[in-house]
Parts: sequence; structure tokens; C-alpha cells
Amino acid sequence: MKPAAQFEVAIAGGGLVGAAVARALRGARVALISQEVPAAPQGSGFDARVYAISPANADFLGRLGAWSAIPSFHRTPVHAMRVHGDDGKSLIEFDAYRSGVSELAWIVEDRWLREALWRGLDGQEGLMLFADSSIRDLEISEQQAGISLEDGREIGAQLLVGADGARSLVRERAGIASEAHDYGQTAVVANFACARPHRNVAWQWFQGAEKEGAVLALLPLPGDHVSMVWSTATENAARLLALDAGALAREVSAAAQQALGELALVTPPRAFPLRRLAAAHLVAPRVALAGDAAHVIHPLAGQGANLGLQDARVLAELLLAREPGRDPGDQRLLRRYGRARAEAILTMRSTVHGLQRLFDAPGPAAAKLRNAGLNLADRMPVLKNLLMRHAMG
Repeated sequence: MKPAAQFEVAIAGGGLVGAAVARALRGARVALISQEVPAAPQGSGFDARVYAISPANADFLGRLGAWSAIPSFHRTPVHAMRVHGDDGKSLIEFDAYRSGVSELAWIVEDRWLREALWRGLDGQEGLMLFADSSIRDLEISEQQAGISLEDGREIGAQLLVGADGARSLVRERAGIASEAHDYGQTAVVANFACARPHRNVAWQWFQGAEKEGAVLALLPLPGDHVSMVWSTATENAARLLALDAGALAREVSAAAQQALGELALVTPPRAFPLRRLAAAHLVAPRVALAGDAAHVIHPLAGQGANLGLQDARVLAELLLAREPGRDPGDQRLLRRYGRARAEAILTMRSTVHGLQRLFDAPGPAAAKLRNAGLNLADRMPVLKNLLMRHAMG
């Protein structure tokens, strides 16, 4: 392959993580390959899919110029969080004010965050967009990654960043093994108007083994609105999706113990199958993985997007700080990225998977253990602050 265009870095995937890497590498010769180009959001309605963005990642997005591009109405601060066990009594609470921070997280709608990251990419120095494009073939050698696109164009890059999702072609062609596990659950997402003000509190209910490890979360949106993420058995998810608007609202309100009063559906529900995925390595010769191509975790902690944005930040910082003249695909440089991300990814993956298994475990002994643990953690300020600050990035 003799590519017509040469780049320092080519990025496969124009989602949150790929676009963040592209924006962060200002001035570098970068190719961004994306099948989808986000359209400017239309109307004032809410997006059913939202992210809980940590303060550290909000700061990163601010440095990229993307945070201020999101209208303030579409980013909602979380000032407190209440997590309920499955016995109806156990509870752990996190409070920003008591911990001396302004917010625990920000709830941001998917379409607004994507559009904010893409805004301005068109004119970014050194960046070439290969929009509405996908990779047909890869040829990775000692010198470069050669990339053939479906439209017939060919490009070469010293480094190929795989930000192309859980079914990553880059990961597969780079020969990086991965371990995947189906949770047997589906996340049902929708937005509701609530009768009681949410007061910028995020709520979560573990529903235990009787509900096959289901977890219900209600996240604050502007005004008296909340975004629901209900991770539940796939069969039950299909039942929820088949309910009419009134019946679904009543079921969610009951599952939420009427914490926000009566609910009214404002966006049609959507569903996303839940899987766990872990790549054996983040790097290979001429390749670095980021985001869902490297790791997919259960949404119960709302940390999937945060892990991906942290990947983008660390990778971009290492590439920009490399010695003058140093190849961005140098294997020693890429290994630094792998080491820098290994602990945070493993910690979050183990914690989230462990919680999911603990609250899915049957039997009274397991129920007693997990609910007692939740109450004990709530009475230990040092542990609570440690957990909170880790989640905040």
C-alpha cells in the first residue's frame, strides 16, 4: 500500500472519545475517520441518552473549548447522590457541599456533547476529516499503519488510535485479544417530568437478586425533569418497552419509591444491551486503543464515558509532550500510555463488576452482607470521600 496522504495520527471513530483526541491534538497532522457526523441539535426537547461527566473531565472538555459550547440549559450539576440497597432501608449518601466541592458530576445530553466536540474540527489546523467514511482494510507494518477506506482513498499514519467502539476493527486487526461477557441485561433509558423537584440529586436503587440484579437510576435534568437509566433483565426490558407512556411512568415511580412523586414520560424509551469487555492490552505496534474499544463496563456507576475521556486526555498529553522528532507510534511511548491507564481502568472495572455481582447474588446472607456494607460505608466519611473523589477523577 502506498497511501496518498500521510499523518502523524489517524483516529478511527468520531464518537466522544475519538473527537476528544482529535481536538486535543491541535497542530498535529491528524486524520479523523468517522462514519457519522453529529448534526446540530434541533428543538428544545431532551436527549434520552445522557452522561454523568466528572468534574475532572468537565475541566478537560473546558480546555478543549467544548464545555462552553454546550448551552448551560443542557448541562445539569449533581449536588448530591443517594444510593439505596435492596432491603428498603440501607442507604449511602454523597454530598458535594459537605465534601467541599461545587458538584459531584454534570449530567450532559449525548447529542449536545457530541456536537460541542465536533464544532470547529472542520477548521482545526493540521486536521483532515474523513467524514461519512469507514475503514475497509488495515496494513500495519514497522513503519506505519496503512489504512484503506471504503470510498477507495488510502492514508498512512505513524499511529492509529482505535476509538471505534466495542466491536473495534482496529483492535481485531492489531491482534489485541479481548474478553467479553454478556450481563443478560438491557439498559432502558427515557426522560420524565417529575411532580417533586429533584434538587440536583441523583438517585439510584439496587433491586437485588429477586429482580436479577436490576439497578434503577434517576439523574437530574433542567427544571423538574429526570433521566432514567434502568438496567434490568433483557426480558423485563422488553416488557417495559412495550408499556404505554402512563404505565411506564407509574412503574418507574413505584420502583423509585415515589421519591420524586408522580412521573410523566417526555421522551420515548430506548434500549441498549449491556456487556462487559476488556482488551488484554491498550497498545500494539503502531496502535493505541481508547474508550469502548478498550473497555466497556456496566452503567451502574455512570463511569463508562469518563474512562474513555480520561483515555483521550492521557493519550493526547503523552503525544503532545513527546520529545521533538520522536515518532508518535514509538512502542516505548505507547507503553507509557498503557501503564498510565492500567490502574484506573482495572480499579473501576473491578469495582463496578464486583458491585453488579454482589447485588445480583441470591440468598439472605448475600443480601445482609451488601446492605450492611452500604450502611457501614455511609458512616465512614474517609471511605465515602475516597470513593467520591475517585469517581470525580
